[in-house]
Amino acid sequence: MRLQTDQICPLVPVFPAHARGRAGRRAAETQGRRAEDEVAAMLRRRGYEILAMRLKTAGGEIDIVAADAGCLIFVEVKARPSLSEAAYALSARQQARLIQAASIALANNPGWAREAMRFDAALVVPGGIEIIEDAIRLN
Repeated sequence: MRLQTDQICPLVPVFPAHARGRAGRRAAETQGRRAEDEVAAMLRRRGYEILAMRLKTAGGEIDIVAADAGCLIFVEVKARPSLSEAAYALSARQQARLIQAASIALANNPGWAREAMRFDAALVVPGGIEIIEDAIRLN
């Protein structure tokens, strides 16, 4: 999907990744929650059902679990000052944790099973939101 300029995200200012200290961490956490809320609202407008937000599992946290009739979607949300920074914010280690967390979440919630499953990345920047479908692929 392309950057949704019609859905301007009110995440200004975007706090830099190098923000230090308790106040910086708190501000980044608040910004992250707002970004997750914006992405969930966008997915709802597109007809997806939000099954869970900020789902904590033994394998890690999943930002958003969404579904439509045929697909279960695990969404990792990244809020950054630019698309390029957001695109590189999902490390291989984070991807592995997300896959593990999704496996645990699905085992704990068998009713979520769908015909297909995918992992999307939602990149949130001051100008909008870009959803990258199938951002993480299982080998």
